[in-house]
Amino acid sequence: MPNRSTDALFQLVKSLEKSEKRNFKLYVRRNSSSDSLKTIQLFDSMDKLSDYDEKALLRNKSITKQQLSNIKAALYKQILSSLRIIRDEDNVDIRLHEQMDYARILYNKGLYHQSLKIIEKFKDMAKQYNQYTYLQQALFFEKKIEALYITRSIRGRADELSAESDEINKRLSLVSRLSNLSLQLYSWYIQHGHARNENDLKSIRLYFDTSLPAEADGAAGFYERLYLYQSYAWYAFIRLDFLQYYRYCQKWVDLFTRNPDMLAVETANYIKGMHNLMSAHFDLLNHVKLTECIRELKHFAQSKLVEENDNNRILTYVYLYTARINLHFLEGTFEKGLQHVPFLEKMLVEYGLFLDRHRVMVFYYKIACLYFGSGHNEKAIDYLNRIINQKDDLRTDLQCYARLLHLIAHYELGNFDLLEYLSKSVYRYMAKMENLSKVEEEVFAFMRRSFKVGAHALKPEFQKLLNKLRKYEGNPLETRAFAYLDIISWLESKINNINVQDIIRSKYLREKRKPGKSKTAS
Repeated sequence: MPNRSTDALFQLVKSLEKSEKRNFKLYVRRNSSSDSLKTIQLFDSMDKLSDYDEKALLRNKSITKQQLSNIKAALYKQILSSLRIIRDEDNVDIRLHEQMDYARILYNKGLYHQSLKIIEKFKDMAKQYNQYTYLQQALFFEKKIEALYITRSIRGRADELSAESDEINKRLSLVSRLSNLSLQLYSWYIQHGHARNENDLKSIRLYFDTSLPAEADGAAGFYERLYLYQSYAWYAFIRLDFLQYYRYCQKWVDLFTRNPDMLAVETANYIKGMHNLMSAHFDLLNHVKLTECIRELKHFAQSKLVEENDNNRILTYVYLYTARINLHFLEGTFEKGLQHVPFLEKMLVEYGLFLDRHRVMVFYYKIACLYFGSGHNEKAIDYLNRIINQKDDLRTDLQCYARLLHLIAHYELGNFDLLEYLSKSVYRYMAKMENLSKVEEEVFAFMRRSFKVGAHALKPEFQKLLNKLRKYEGNPLETRAFAYLDIISWLESKINNINVQDIIRSKYLREKRKPGKSKTAS
């Protein structure tokens, strides 16, 4: 994994653009105190480092070890202050905060009518962008003014403000419950991956049914619908119901089409929705729709909303590469997909401070699959080792299948002196993680048998295993095994003595030639 400094100040310095660094220095130099000059010296020293190194920072003799902590705290505050004064006309949060600041300034001056006028404008903007928490603040402040001072607007206004407050509180409560549900389901997936067995299915179904608010389906607000669609999408994805997953991901994206103003407010949520929609098309083997979505997101990546926001730019970059690799998997063009690896490695270094461990693990697994599918088993093992050697509790499913693919790659290389030990080790690990399905049990049984069978007799054994596994393809509880590892294509490649990518490519071309074939239902 890339180096990931946990020093907050270092991460902030490394996130700055050239224009932001220039603005910071101009901001600090307005104050010529020696402490300010020391913060600039510390800033320059940090900016030159590729990884956080406190010893290197202390080589600057003007800063002692005793001073370092205080100067770092001052520098952190100064950077945030300098960023705050860079006006962003498109940032709704900043514009709303500004309007509320103006209202409070006028209130403190005793100009209550002017303050109320600002609040009315504030409320109109908050309603336009569905910012309920800001509306709640505005109503609280408005009630404070009306309760303390005679503004000649009190007649009938008390009832109106009370009704508005009750409505906003009701909507905020529903948004909170739905966002909690969405977050908890996503957290379950990050920890465990897809449902492993009947117990997982029962527990996740019970949690969803008891946590989904009764009034959720009738809610019309933007955020209520957004978190509702997210909740249904994660619920379907965990249960490997890919068709339902696609339907709610499409609703998620369509919500922004119907509410274009919200693109500027929730850009990251739109990008995430597009990522999940592309994942759904991949899971449903729909290369046509996946290609269309990649084109659409690539076009969106050129917009101001993405290009001028680091978070949006990195998210889009990561998800586009993920989708492109998935398209190579569908089309059986693994060798072509390997051309992306140098760029991916560069990205993992360049954005290493900003990528979560889960996303990095997914990339390593996908790169390993590209190498495995194209017959480069040694390279596949290198990337799988990066996952296996991590001491993470994230995505135990991904760690299990990384170990299984690692075992198969060694099998391909003929490392039979390792295989018996590896087979037992991987079996124990997957059993401990409750990750053994009937498909995996059959694979391990085959491995154990193959150690005693001569090379001349292996092909019939591969055919027997293939026939057994085909019976499980329609079983919902066995779907996860085929979703993580295309074991069917691997067995067909062994039987036909060709690479996995050639098997997948031939399937793709056959499917492509079928007239009017579309795998994604509407």
